Amino acid sequence: MIRVVSYLVLVALIATGAAWLADRPGNVVITWLGWRIEITLMVATVVMALVAILAVALWSLIRLVWRSPHWVRRAMVEGRRARAHRAISHGLIAIGAGDIRAARAFAAEAGRLAPHEPLTLLLNAQMAQMAGDRAGAEQAFRAMAHRVDTKLLGIRGLYVEAHRRDDGMAARHYAEQAAEVAPALAWAGQAVLDDRCAAGDWAGALKALERMQQSGLIDKASYRRKRAVLITARALPLADSDAATAKALALEAVKLAPDLVPAAALAGRLAAAAGDLRRAAKILETAWSAVPHPDLAEVYAHLRSGDTARDRLARVETLARQPSGHPEGRLAKVRAAIDAREFATARAELGALMVAPTQRVALLMAELEEVEYGDVGRAREWMVRALHASHDPAWIADGFISDHWMPVSPVTGALDAFQWKTPEISTPRLIEQREVKIDAPAASPSATRGENANEADDLSAPAVVPEPSTTGASAPAPPSRRGRPSIPPAVIPLVHAPDDPGPPEPSRAAGGRRRLFFW
Repeated sequence: MIRVVSYLVLVALIATGAAWLADRPGNVVITWLGWRIEITLMVATVVMALVAILAVALWSLIRLVWRSPHWVRRAMVEGRRARAHRAISHGLIAIGAGDIRAARAFAAEAGRLAPHEPLTLLLNAQMAQMAGDRAGAEQAFRAMAHRVDTKLLGIRGLYVEAHRRDDGMAARHYAEQAAEVAPALAWAGQAVLDDRCAAGDWAGALKALERMQQSGLIDKASYRRKRAVLITARALPLADSDAATAKALALEAVKLAPDLVPAAALAGRLAAAAGDLRRAAKILETAWSAVPHPDLAEVYAHLRSGDTARDRLARVETLARQPSGHPEGRLAKVRAAIDAREFATARAELGALMVAPTQRVALLMAELEEVEYGDVGRAREWMVRALHASHDPAWIADGFISDHWMPVSPVTGALDAFQWKTPEISTPRLIEQREVKIDAPAASPSATRGENANEADDLSAPAVVPEPSTTGASAPAPPSRRGRPSIPPAVIPLVHAPDDPGPPEPSRAAGGRRRLFFW
């Protein structure tokens, strides 16, 4: 609408001007070289307009002839570039489809039409990788690394190729180079951090983590957690040689991550050794309320070196109240009660765990039978049961089971990968129940224990326990029937169960019979 109105306004102005000139006639006289030309003003205006139009047309024609070679050359270049881009597009699509023959043909065409185009170099690198030509791929990535516009892409490709040929030194060099050129590059910062962790260079890992935090590559919560893990890794080797430094590092780690069990256990132990019992107790209680762990209970029980076993039991009972009824709290009380020879307390706590006894429960029951009554046969029976009992929580990272915490996963090298949890187990089944004659000691205290003996016999009833998958605690578990991948083999077994010689030979003199659980 605006264009129509503008057009009408323009036509009206021209008509008004023409009418104005028509109402005011005049003559234009030109005298030149003895010639005299006299025309009206209107005719002179029309002639001047025609001369102007002819001049513009003539200039356009001359300009077209003059610049025609440049335009022809540019049209050829644009056509060549369009064909190159089409070849690159089709080549990348062929690579995605897995058509190596078409990809090679399009890469050759793109290299002929636009050899210095960044996407041509990328297509050549991708095609070489697809064809298994590592040298060709590295050559293409190296060419990209020498260009300003594709430098980071080339470095990333060289880093990947170095990893594929297991050249850790070259991969480290390229990662550091990329992190130096672009500190905000996520993969480069993570690669440098992983490399420092794999080498055990905790100071270098802390610097890399600091650069990642400054570049905004990691959120504040993750940064605090990972920093606490790295500081704990630095502090653990110094606990015996430089206790003061180890204590300062452990306290800093606890401040960053109060629920980090290794840091809390180390900080509590070193603070207690330095005489700061109140601070040590607070650190351990805070960590215990978040993650009940046997290491925390052990350190808490021995905060004061001169305490008796009963004092340690009282301290552990205080710790086990939060959270109340947790299995780790009961197990800690059982351990302290056996040391204090409070056997009734130990049996009461173990009785609450007999619904689904684990290996540690069975081992503690075996120790209790032997310490309280000297009943070696009964203790051996619980030892056998421990071999087939369900697993207790352990430190697990990427399917690797360890009896102690580590800052990085030995499988993937990931930082802070270990978690305190129960490993996956096989489908449970009922253990066979068989009657076997065993030797009964002539003057065994178990013959006169009354109700405690009956209670212990009830605890030894058949229970549902996991079916062992292989012989050996650290053997890899078979693939699950539900399709889940099998857990990689653990180098360190879950529980170091003692070698069991088997049940004793049946005695002809003894008339008693007991039920033993074995396979």
